[in-house]
Amino acid sequence: MFPLGTVLFPYGVLPLHVFEPRYRLMTEHCLAGDATFGVVLIERGSEVGGGDTRFDVGTAARIVRAGQLADGRYVLATVGVQRLRVRTWLPDDPYPQAEVELLDDGETDASDAGARCDAVAGLLRRVFGLRSELGEPVPAVTVELAPDDVARAGYEAAALAPFGPLDAQALLQLDDPVARLERIEELLADEVEVLEFRLSAR
Repeated sequence: MFPLGTVLFPYGVLPLHVFEPRYRLMTEHCLAGDATFGVVLIERGSEVGGGDTRFDVGTAARIVRAGQLADGRYVLATVGVQRLRVRTWLPDDPYPQAEVELLDDGETDASDAGARCDAVAGLLRRVFGLRSELGEPVPAVTVELAPDDVARAGYEAAALAPFGPLDAQALLQLDDPVARLERIEELLADEVEVLEFRLSAR
């Protein structure tokens, strides 16, 4: 398990710089196995040194590219695979470990999925446009959400959106993909209002 100060969603990309000895060892064990580990958000505490409190819903991540530097550090490219829930935390020696269950997304009524995905994509583009006008950094991506996979569309939108870690964690913990997409739409609409006000007040 890799507790971090950020939320990883399924299908999301997470680059990692692994420098602590315990996580170097974890990386070596992962690369010797199925290259998979769990990522959870730290509720209180720090990424470095341990002693943190962690949320129990996270994401299984797979290492898709790994490079080791001369001093033993690792540079990893990882991708979120599936949500997980920690059943029991095990001792942190030699690195954080847990017994987990993988979580499937619930059944959904996706009758209006296409319209909702289009609305969320439009709001994301509006947020990025307003942030660009305000001189703030925006990701260099084309926002397109596939309406035929509501769960994936929601995860991809959540990963792109400029949400704080607690809002992101709340989205990850939702079991209903449609409810997740609806909540993303609400949060993005709020963000658009704030950005439009900031722009008008300049």
